[in-house]
Amino acid sequence: MKKFPKWIVVVGIIFICILGIFSFYKKTYNSLVAKDETVSASWAEVQNQYQRRLDLIPNLVSTVKGYAKHENDVFTQVSEARSKAGGQINVSDDILNDPDAFARYQQVQDNLGASLQRLLMVTEQYPELKADQNFLALQDQLEGTENRITVSRQRFNEAAKSYNQYVRSFPTNIIANISGFEKKSYFAASAEAQSAPKVEF
Repeated sequence: MKKFPKWIVVVGIIFICILGIFSFYKKTYNSLVAKDETVSASWAEVQNQYQRRLDLIPNLVSTVKGYAKHENDVFTQVSEARSKAGGQINVSDDILNDPDAFARYQQVQDNLGASLQRLLMVTEQYPELKADQNFLALQDQLEGTENRITVSRQRFNEAAKSYNQYVRSFPTNIIANISGFEKKSYFAASAEAQSAPKVEF
């Protein structure tokens, strides 16, 4: 039996090692891309639900205005919050890699949600408004949208968690750092949600 020269064996071993490293890198990189795309898709769904809420607001405000004309400060707050949020619904995926920008985005959306809650509290003072069919339909749509936002944010957090765990685990973290994959931010509860509401009877 003919023996192979040592250099051929060494070259073969080096080739197999390079092929193994390339295969591992390719598989890990493709998994990172897939998880990153899942986070982006979840992010797009959150934005979609925020847009839905933003589109409902003018109809809701105009319906309430018909009954509660003297609640100008509440209407102003809602309009200002909507205006601020309007420019930040469809932002680029870059915000996911910038924790400060992500926190600012979340704060704008939380402010809009809080102003809507104030608007709905005003409606409690107007029984005829609460009986209006248009208002009831809009209120149902808004409630459904808020539920969808909650679900979308939860799914986003789950996708971000899976991605972050993968990016931070060894040896994936080496390839993630080389390839520029960064940790994603999470949606968190607003500051108001951290304290128990005051209930008065």
